[in-house]
Amino acid sequence: MLLLHCSMSYLLLLLPFSSWTQKLPTRDEELFQMQIQDKTFFHDSSVIPDGAEISSYLFRETPKRFFFVVEEDNTPLAVTVTPCDAPLEWKLSLQELPEESSGEGSGEPEPLEQQKQQITNEEGTELFSYRGNDVEYFVSSSSPSGLYQLELLSTEKDTHFKVYATTTPESDQPYPELPYDPRVDVTSLGRTTVTLAWKPSPTASLLKQPVQYCVVINKEHNFKSLCAVEAKQNVDDAFMMAPKPGLDFSPFDFAYFGFSSNSNSGKERSFLKSSSKFGRHIYSKPKVDLEKICIGNKNIFTVSELKPDTQYYFDIFAVNVNTNMSTAYVGTFARTKEEAKQKTIDLKDGKVTDVFIKRKGSKFLRFAPVSSHQKVTFFVHSCLVAVQLQVRRDGKLLLSQNVEGVRQFQLRDKPKAKYLIRLKGNKKGASMLKILATTRPNKQSFPSLPEDTRIKAFDKLRTCSSVTVAWLGTQERNKFCIYRKEVDDNYNEEQKKREQNQCLGPDLRKKSEKVLCKYFHSQNLQKAVTTETIKGLQPGKSYLLDVYVIGHGGHSVKYQSKLVKTRKFC
Repeated sequence: MLLLHCSMSYLLLLLPFSSWTQKLPTRDEELFQMQIQDKTFFHDSSVIPDGAEISSYLFRETPKRFFFVVEEDNTPLAVTVTPCDAPLEWKLSLQELPEESSGEGSGEPEPLEQQKQQITNEEGTELFSYRGNDVEYFVSSSSPSGLYQLELLSTEKDTHFKVYATTTPESDQPYPELPYDPRVDVTSLGRTTVTLAWKPSPTASLLKQPVQYCVVINKEHNFKSLCAVEAKQNVDDAFMMAPKPGLDFSPFDFAYFGFSSNSNSGKERSFLKSSSKFGRHIYSKPKVDLEKICIGNKNIFTVSELKPDTQYYFDIFAVNVNTNMSTAYVGTFARTKEEAKQKTIDLKDGKVTDVFIKRKGSKFLRFAPVSSHQKVTFFVHSCLVAVQLQVRRDGKLLLSQNVEGVRQFQLRDKPKAKYLIRLKGNKKGASMLKILATTRPNKQSFPSLPEDTRIKAFDKLRTCSSVTVAWLGTQERNKFCIYRKEVDDNYNEEQKKREQNQCLGPDLRKKSEKVLCKYFHSQNLQKAVTTETIKGLQPGKSYLLDVYVIGHGGHSVKYQSKLVKTRKFC
């Protein structure tokens, strides 16, 4: 059995006051099994159980020591140290046990304070040392009895780390074993996806222990432990918040670093004054671009929704489901493929061009007038959802706006100027547009529209065979056509949205659905309203009404559809 001790002075606080003459702790299996069931007994306390991984902390430039006793010669021993978010310096050394502190000793026990003095006065024999941020191991199949000291130091910053120690390494095996080839392979690479594959852990395939795999994706570097990943995910949290006695520190540490040891004094916790050697500031850092996905026992995974032409780092961690302890595969990295170079569409002066844009996609168009003119006009008709429009002249940005419905933009022209138009789609769905560029905007191909393109129905004027509706016009004389279509009673808004393509003209409608066409305009915009009563309807039926406005060039724009229902009884 292995018992670890943070410092001998810690023991004075953990043991009852009646144990001043107690010897160094020896193996007591019954007592140990009782203590290990109480997790709070080991959380950042002076005792660490044999065969369990513990988490602890280090203040920058403040070394920390653990002591543990190996009572018998030829005992197997394994120690694993996992740095979390900073490189560590650590060393393991061996000291002989004081003669009277051995479990085999007899006679009067030596006072504990006197034993501690004997131990700390001896340097001991250094067995192993390491400096870096790798998960590092010390393993010995036959270790002599004695007092082992593990000393750790962080020179960069305050940090967390994990330690695992056992005297039965062959039977414990808490960390999943890596396959003979522990590399992560990139089997498929796209513009926004990367497929990863790796060989399964023998812990799962041979020993049949439950193992799950966690995939970590980021843009900075590969990680050597899951502990380091979790530390990076929480980098925005202030590390040195006021700790709680008995959980983050022992009562001794709590007083030592300027906190009251009274567990009920949380409301008045404070650090030492800034002049104190041990004062710590609270830093807040921005969140990092990192994602961790645990995928069960699959050993192939496709990462999606990545950015094109971007380098990503990929790590796989095998996690023992029973122990929650993990082992890192050899990570990899890959750069996603570039976005396919899009073909630029040439616009012809005065000719309407249809454009389709995928969801979140983009299209580029070019307009180069044959001769110079004072002004260039762009007409844009967004048929479904709003799109972003950017116009550059000879590389200089002139215009950047969201476009919904029909919009007109007029720009000053320059001799031999070339215009590049970028249309960016909406994340809600695909976009359809009609665009026209011209140096002769006198005859507009697109009709002008009012700001409000809704159709209003008058409920009080409803009858069993007719409905009365109204819509707004403009100062320009345009042709308006109204159409009706009978729909089921369960016709809903989702079905209505599918028919909201404003670019679909009346030429696609059935002749039987046409109600009438008429011309209408008003120089006074407040009076630019027209009404129409649609007759010949069936009682208690639902109808979808559409109004189309048709411009001089023959292009039409549809108002927002309106669902109406006739009265059932009159």
